[in-house]
Amino acid sequence: MRTFAFIIHPLSVNDVARKYPVARFLPLSLVEAFLKAKSPMVLSEIKGVRSLTGEGLKGWFIGCPLTPRQLSGGVPLELVYQRLQESCEIAHRQGAEIIGLGAFTAVAGDGGITVAKRSPIPVTTGNSYTVATAIEGTLDACKQVGIEARSSTLAVVGATGSIGKTCARILSATFERVILIGRDPSRTRDLAEEIPHSEPTTDLERLVQADAVITVTSSDAAIIQPHHLKSGSVVCDVARPRDVSAKVVGQRPDVLLIEGGVVSVPGDVDFGMDFGFPPKTAYACMCETMMLALEGRLENYTLGKDVSVEQVKETQGWANKHGFKLAGYRSFQRAVSQEDIARVRAARAAAIPSPVSLREKSSPLRP
Repeated sequence: MRTFAFIIHPLSVNDVARKYPVARFLPLSLVEAFLKAKSPMVLSEIKGVRSLTGEGLKGWFIGCPLTPRQLSGGVPLELVYQRLQESCEIAHRQGAEIIGLGAFTAVAGDGGITVAKRSPIPVTTGNSYTVATAIEGTLDACKQVGIEARSSTLAVVGATGSIGKTCARILSATFERVILIGRDPSRTRDLAEEIPHSEPTTDLERLVQADAVITVTSSDAAIIQPHHLKSGSVVCDVARPRDVSAKVVGQRPDVLLIEGGVVSVPGDVDFGMDFGFPPKTAYACMCETMMLALEGRLENYTLGKDVSVEQVKETQGWANKHGFKLAGYRSFQRAVSQEDIARVRAARAAAIPSPVSLREKSSPLRP
């Protein structure tokens, strides 16, 4: 039986409080000082993954006790690398043949390259299959609410990151216009030069022009607020922690918000712990690690700041072969209902002038 491991870390104090309840009553600075002194550990054993080919898989979650803020510059980078190396060594001793980097551990430093050099087993960030599922989910959601991509605008927030960049490259062939939103003006302009009919900007207010949004920044706080979004639009939030504010759910029922990369895992899966998903579902990045193990591709895979189109297609092929597939839409740990979709579809229809009214408005003969 093939084996794998996956590194996770607390996304918030609430995650820390699941294991250490006292953390809920302490200031974040004290919680982070506690975490900084702790070593990685095995959190659970993963059982029951079974491919459509019949092959089984066993794995482990390895906990790296650093917060998003610490992993993105809050502690020295060398300490981050040291903790991730320790995590890989623990996984190796458990018997794992390959390991995946979850959430901010995948973007810390050089995107897994240094970790892979120090690890006794191969490493992947899982970003290739994350891109595949973000694209598949966004296009399907657009279809559900009546967005015709060929005449619509896509916005990618975090466009110069590895996932955002590849989503924009692939989807530029499908959407009429692409708005690239990045923090670095120079890098965003450079990206726009290689993507047809795209426009670079650093202004989040441009989101109101978009019919579909893919957001995947490394921000440790929500950046997209209710007023940013167009009525009848679709937003696929791939980031963890989320880029979209929880206020959007309460204040914008006319927008379809879905979490990117939620995948149904084949088999009678038991993850051995609750990481906030329904049973038998996982993040796409976790699934890429599982699929590499099932394929016997015990090699470094998605590393660094680029994801190739070929890798995206290859992981999608593995998913079809082994039975990994998009789970139903979810938003803030709640299943999106058909009523939610119908409401957004109606909002979109109401917001778009009919062809008849457009003709009347533009007619030179109109009195």
